Amino acid sequence: MKTRTKAPRGANDNAARREEERIVRAVLQEFEARREARRGLERGWELNMNFLEGNQYCEIGPTGELEEEQARFYWQDRRVFNHIAPAIDTRCAKLAQVRPTMSVRAATGEERDLRTAKIATNVLHSVSEECGLDAAVAGATIWSETCGTAFYKVVWDVHGGKNVFSANGTRAEGAVRIAVVPPFELYPEDLACESVEEQPSIMHVRAMSVAEIAERYGVEVAGSDICEFSFAPYSASGNFAGGQGGSSRIVRKNSALVVEYYQKPSAALVNGRLTVIAGDRLVYCGDLPYENGPNGSRTYPFVKQYAIAFSGAFFGGSVIDRMIPVQRAFNAVKNRKHEFLNRLTMGVWAVEDGSVDTEELLEEGLPPGKVLVYRQGATPPQMLGADRLPAEFGEEEERLLDEFILVSGVSELSSTTQNRTHVTSATGLQLLIDLDDTRLAIPIDSIRLALRTIGKQILRLMRQFAGPRRLMRMTGEGKRVEMYYFSSADLSSDDVVFETDTDETSSPSKRRSLIYELYSMGILAGEDGKVSEETRERVLDALGFGGLDSARGLLPLHKNKAAEENLRLVNETVDTDWYDDDGAHIAEHTRFLLSDEFRRYAETDAKARFVAHLRGHETQRSQKQRSRSDTVQE
Repeated sequence: MKTRTKAPRGANDNAARREEERIVRAVLQEFEARREARRGLERGWELNMNFLEGNQYCEIGPTGELEEEQARFYWQDRRVFNHIAPAIDTRCAKLAQVRPTMSVRAATGEERDLRTAKIATNVLHSVSEECGLDAAVAGATIWSETCGTAFYKVVWDVHGGKNVFSANGTRAEGAVRIAVVPPFELYPEDLACESVEEQPSIMHVRAMSVAEIAERYGVEVAGSDICEFSFAPYSASGNFAGGQGGSSRIVRKNSALVVEYYQKPSAALVNGRLTVIAGDRLVYCGDLPYENGPNGSRTYPFVKQYAIAFSGAFFGGSVIDRMIPVQRAFNAVKNRKHEFLNRLTMGVWAVEDGSVDTEELLEEGLPPGKVLVYRQGATPPQMLGADRLPAEFGEEEERLLDEFILVSGVSELSSTTQNRTHVTSATGLQLLIDLDDTRLAIPIDSIRLALRTIGKQILRLMRQFAGPRRLMRMTGEGKRVEMYYFSSADLSSDDVVFETDTDETSSPSKRRSLIYELYSMGILAGEDGKVSEETRERVLDALGFGGLDSARGLLPLHKNKAAEENLRLVNETVDTDWYDDDGAHIAEHTRFLLSDEFRRYAETDAKARFVAHLRGHETQRSQKQRSRSDTVQE
């Protein structure tokens, strides 16, 4: 976020310098206290990341840091049979389908509110596409499924957007930016407060290179090596290096901490307060910059998304927390099973002392065809051990696999397409799939709620910073792409409501199946039993074939021409053309006459021109029908 320096400066002003040092010291002390208070949570998140990536022989030691588990014996197998990663992959794949379409609903039926809702909907869709909202949701979902919680940061980038010309030269018009914030970077004041908005204060801490700090904030700070997860000075002795495929702490070279300290608006701080510390320098201290709260209030630019909600806790939980004990037990069972199989195949030999050359036997073993020479009169070497694999190994393995399904909420039908339930009917299989979807209801609701809040903040930021004249590409009448100018005053978020798809039609397959059923039952047909062109067009759009406008005939073109004639008929007389589709033109002209927009022209001559134009279409349609009838008779 680009900021301006508001801290008091001056080489000769010792009081101002001491005040700045006091603010920096107080903020950094508060950050150290918050980091120490949630150290246990961070180590749990790191443990989840290691288990997800395959380093599953680590644990949180007595000191509260991650430690590598040592093998009890040198010969023990320590292989990893990762069932956590496929379960998380399946959950993320299912959650990737949750992309509800957001729209803005007018508060009333007045033409002004309808126009505001239409503009706001197009602005919302355009900005969401430009700032990569879908990619941000995918990244945040991975963090929330791994650590339990993820955050979005919705900010205004003054250097984003297109370049525009002004009296002072070329400048950027600004744009909304949405960044994914890992849980490691956010430090709330109250770990027991569940809501972001109710937090008294929040800290956003990042490790940033000194070059980027100089470019962004215009100050020179000293750099060092920083552990990015714990935001502490790097120490080789305290750094946990995960095994192969494991997750170790990332070290940022020549970097410094940037602490953004957000304080909630209160009686003493009407607009809240934002304090930004880069290294040991104060670079900003002032009001919260964004009017992103209800009714123009200022609040935090953060939106929370969680996998599992906990009562009385700010950070949520992950299914990996519940799967770790099962994964440890499964690894132990599989490794002991393989060790037992090795004993059955390679054997444990009993050798009488002095009967054979033990060094040769240890080095070469007993390969097939080997001639074993032992001392005369001595007992020959013999193999010890059981002669079969105990059944308890297989039974325990099956129980653990079933426990994986119970804990993760992902059945074999979803992850491996295997069906061990012996259900063969289509209805029964669909019920099993719906059951898996039901287990994901909590993270799905969290994503929907986060998207709704993000949409509100997008419109509020556009209302604050868009300016009096801004160009945007939007969908106009007849689905034509138009370049449209709007102002920030057109985005009144106080009179709009956000809507999302319902749960029953959130899945594309469910939506298509429902449309097919409605079509088969004849509900979409008119009184004559036929499906109109307009209804067919809407059905194709809902099925995802909205790009087939050119293959659906001339109806969209006739509607566009009729819409243009509506604007001309307000001020002048327009004649009908013989090639017009009179039915489509009559419908469009009548719709405009009945709309609220036409009320402003009701007292003018526009109504008479519309009536005359409609009669022209009626006469022309009758002539065409008589002409076709005469042609058929001939």
